[in-house]
Amino acid sequence: MGTRARLASTALTMTLAGGLTATMAPAQAQPAGERTAAAAATYYLKFDKNTVTNSKLSLMKSVAGPDKVIASYKAGSGTSTNTCAVGKGWLPNGNYKIEFHRKNFDGIINGYVIKLADKRCSKGTKRTELFIHSEMKPNGKQGSIESEKWTNSNPNDYYSNGCIKLNPSNIKNLFSRLDSLGWGKLTKLAVVS
Repeated sequence: MGTRARLASTALTMTLAGGLTATMAPAQAQPAGERTAAAAATYYLKFDKNTVTNSKLSLMKSVAGPDKVIASYKAGSGTSTNTCAVGKGWLPNGNYKIEFHRKNFDGIINGYVIKLADKRCSKGTKRTELFIHSEMKPNGKQGSIESEKWTNSNPNDYYSNGCIKLNPSNIKNLFSRLDSLGWGKLTKLAVVS
């Protein structure tokens, strides 16, 4: 066999082998574009202000077109709608960096918390010590004192010192969802009215 014939035979063999390899790929494999999109999925929290004791916190997924609501929870924020009132006003509109999350926080508030970055209101007042939290003991269980006991008997449990407050089962559900999705994919809290 001549050199040309051997080269043609080798090329034909490589083409056939390449074709066989391509047809033997698993049927369930995702196209590369879909794998990249799934790996790059990002999530954020959105707080829609309505009243200080009846607003909504949603876990959102960023997608093409309108973002997708993964879960929504009744939430409260502050005791006043004045966003510049330190320690009692609801959160100023805008985006907040999420600094950390804990399931066993032990401080003025306890248990499941998401710490938000400081934010200035429209008049320049700096709002600090901002959290998403509930009323519970550091171990996540219900306690006997007011700040650790959720009663669900009236909207007063939703009042806060300027934070976002959820009932205990809802904040635990939110944490469970974010544990599954990956906290690293959570990009921010967006506060809107």
